[in-house]
Amino acid sequence: MTRQFKLRALAAAIGTATVMIGHAQDAQIERKVAALMKQMTVTEKVGQLHQLSGRQFTGPTSSNYADKLADIRSGKVGSMLNVTGVADTREIQALALQSRLKIPLLFSLDVIHGFRTVFPVPLGESASWDMEAIELSAHIAAREAAAAGIHWTFAPMVDVARDPRWGRVMEGAGEDTYLGSKIATARVHGFQGKQLGATDSVMATAKHFAAYGAAVAGRDYNAVDMSEQQLFEVYLPPFKAAADAGAATFMNSFNTLNGIPATGNAFLQRDILKGAWKYKGFVVSDWGSVREMVPHGYAADLADAAVKAINAGSDMDMEGYAYSKHLEEAVKSGKVKMATLDDAVRRILYKKFELGLFDDPYRYADAAREKAVLNDPSHRAAALDVAQKSMVLLKNENKLLPLSREAKRIAVIGPLADAQRDLEGGWVVQGDRAKVVSILEGIRSHAGKAEVSYAQACASPCASSEGFADAVAAAAKADVIVLAVGETWDLSGEAKSRTDISLPGRQEELFAALKATGKPVAVVMLAGRPLVFNTIADRADAILYAWFPGSEGGNAVANVLFGEYNPSGKLPITFPRSVGQIPISYAQYNTGRPVTDEKNVVYKSAYIDSVNTPRYAFGHGLSYTDFKYSGITLNGDQLSFDIANTGKVAGTEIVQLYLRDMVSSVVRPLKELKGFQKIALKPGEQRRVSFTVDRELLSFFNSKLKWGAEAGEFKLMVGSASDDIRLETTYTLK
Repeated sequence: MTRQFKLRALAAAIGTATVMIGHAQDAQIERKVAALMKQMTVTEKVGQLHQLSGRQFTGPTSSNYADKLADIRSGKVGSMLNVTGVADTREIQALALQSRLKIPLLFSLDVIHGFRTVFPVPLGESASWDMEAIELSAHIAAREAAAAGIHWTFAPMVDVARDPRWGRVMEGAGEDTYLGSKIATARVHGFQGKQLGATDSVMATAKHFAAYGAAVAGRDYNAVDMSEQQLFEVYLPPFKAAADAGAATFMNSFNTLNGIPATGNAFLQRDILKGAWKYKGFVVSDWGSVREMVPHGYAADLADAAVKAINAGSDMDMEGYAYSKHLEEAVKSGKVKMATLDDAVRRILYKKFELGLFDDPYRYADAAREKAVLNDPSHRAAALDVAQKSMVLLKNENKLLPLSREAKRIAVIGPLADAQRDLEGGWVVQGDRAKVVSILEGIRSHAGKAEVSYAQACASPCASSEGFADAVAAAAKADVIVLAVGETWDLSGEAKSRTDISLPGRQEELFAALKATGKPVAVVMLAGRPLVFNTIADRADAILYAWFPGSEGGNAVANVLFGEYNPSGKLPITFPRSVGQIPISYAQYNTGRPVTDEKNVVYKSAYIDSVNTPRYAFGHGLSYTDFKYSGITLNGDQLSFDIANTGKVAGTEIVQLYLRDMVSSVVRPLKELKGFQKIALKPGEQRRVSFTVDRELLSFFNSKLKWGAEAGEFKLMVGSASDDIRLETTYTLK
């Protein structure tokens, strides 16, 4: 069997099949595209593959950009990014409509977790495990962006990431393939709605194709080296889910994969994406990634990079100038076939027709709609709901939380207690910072008659302890302390890799000083990634991980602290005890010398200075109530069990199904997430929960990249977290 034939046979095997939305190829549009392309010169075709950044183009324009404005007028630009707002997009679109064929531009932007209304960063949203909430978040972001003239967002990022040193973990769904695939589907559906062309939707982009989340040492833009078995089983399924959900575009990644830059990787883009998966959308490069193949040492010069990128399946060159400068000559010389150029152009024009831009180039540029949508109060309500669902209660000793209404004095302390910008996180494009609710503001508005005092103690990054004395004095007078610490917004995101992911500065020293007062301390932590905070983890009375929660973050934190919302979030990524454990995942593989007793690790696969277990495991998250699991049964392919709320308040539990293939042709992980459900229960309420165990759920990729289930015994595990398994049974596949 040839490699190409084998890949095509895998087309339906990766990910969960979903209903494709807005992705069916319309014969009428295809005829329009074909008719237009017959009129196009090679120069005009190449122009459709050229994307420019527009930061400098709107308003008074320097003569330095006159040549680029001329390119837009002459049809040598197909898309713009970083032009936003109805006035500016109309201005630039008018230039494009002066071209010979009047082909409209696509306007794109990095709308990652909100536009005007800022939602939690994607990793935080993923902690909700709530597909409806995640889809709603993406829909509102799309509605606002579309109202501001945007057609296309560079989201969702669906990279699986198991190294929190990599700053871009903030943008994704965490470490798990199954959860990540579900979230990819939800976000594509949210951005694109029921069909492309609706003016409350934008085109989605699945990025970064592929395996960017496995960059060596967690260093941004670094190389990736992995087996094809790992690639197909762990890193590609969320991309397949996004493609099945109808994602209009894909973006390739900066990294090399097994020595080949993703931008010039035909195996990824032609064999898998456009071949095996039969993907009909188009591929855009990441910023300058075509030209970056030269410093990679894969292309001799910019002209060579252009040839290798388009021949590998990269359709649009973002800010690389390789296609605009060299592609026409490459076609004339035969280095690039006309059919290859036409295929790329056809894919892009199809999306422009699908969006309705040829019928009305200004259909996304309505000033009245822009004003109304960007001031819709329902969007703030949704941001509050999503932020609450995203927060994870890591610890709650002696049930300190929710805070007692009998507390008369609350001390709110910390460098992030009254922060606003830090609640938004990175990738904020049009947020209204003045309206961001700080943690201090949220607590004051929810505290009732309690006296709320405030001490910053230190300014971020808390390099000095000069203000600690005032903070300790305020704490000594309080009944309870709320300490707000963590990362600042600019420490997570692109180009924000860190070798040390401990709590920045002297924040743990501040905690220790406050703890020494003898008063209970509830810690609220802001971050875009897992952090290492062992002193706090060991000694804090309560820890609420709030991520970067967005515009309504302070109100969401206060609602959780005071019990107006019972937290239900679960970690989508493992929290290590130290950087030395990284990369770390719950889905680790066993060894020939496994640790079965942490007290006896001699000649075992273990550390001599730390236990193997993480600080907080994937799926971990506490509630203000308790849940009892019981009565597990396996009837044919139906796994069922009971879950009951045995506490005194209503709550929501995210029940998780894991499995382990006990013996197989390829060593399998100790646990794999294969299902989850969010179950809301009143006090004393019990419900029967069921999962279907079929061959698809039991299947995996073997060393020959063959997808399927193998006969044998499987352990099925149900629990509240990957390290909190409540029920087990076995299933035998004959």
